Amino acid sequence: MESLLGKSVCRQLAIFRLPDDFILSVIVPVYNENGTVSGVVDRLRQTGIPMEIIMVNDGSTDGTTEALDELMSADSVKICHHPSNRGKGAAIRTGIGMATGQIIVIQDADQEYDPSDFRFLLQPIIAGEADVAYGTRYGHCDRQLSPWWHQTVNHGISLLASIGIGIQLSDVETCYKMSTRENFEAIAEQLREPRFGIEIELTARWVRKGLTFTERPIRYRHRWYDEGKKIGWKDGLSALRCIAKYGFFRR
Repeated sequence: MESLLGKSVCRQLAIFRLPDDFILSVIVPVYNENGTVSGVVDRLRQTGIPMEIIMVNDGSTDGTTEALDELMSADSVKICHHPSNRGKGAAIRTGIGMATGQIIVIQDADQEYDPSDFRFLLQPIIAGEADVAYGTRYGHCDRQLSPWWHQTVNHGISLLASIGIGIQLSDVETCYKMSTRENFEAIAEQLREPRFGIEIELTARWVRKGLTFTERPIRYRHRWYDEGKKIGWKDGLSALRCIAKYGFFRR
């Protein structure tokens, strides 16, 4: 493709060579997502990226456990069941311990995010241009518009997090956080947040290690609460607590 299109065009299109024996570890926290979990696995496979899919069932009670059991024999799929709901942060910590790929990324099980965007996040890490890549939902217009309050709250949290943590991010609450397995493992034992506060804590601990960040625009389809969306106003308050704790007070 480089000989046909040229290096500059390939860079713009995120066309690049993966290292030999490359594996992307995709951690998928799952809680009561019976209707979407199989579809997420299909979409991950359709990317064509060599990967292991790590499904962490966080105490689901809606038939998700049975749906995951049907995937157990599938190649490249690892499944772990938490006996009770412990939260997204706990599921991510479990997934880090199971990962064997060179690079790790987090994927929600609700199909709000499009894993075909992984190649844009991988590009700067593979090229050695960044240690951490975040997918920003607010980087361009190729996305479904969220309710005004949803976007306003996210912008406010990202602004406060940027001030508290010390690095400017447009979307600190994004699911798509990607880095090398070594960078995840280096902070895994320090991670304490059980729920969505993991987004702030993870970011703060990486910043304190002096890692280089980059953001890439991603696609996003907002899900409504009657469709099973989990995060709520209490998690917004928790995000403010985490900004103070891990940002301003450097805990």
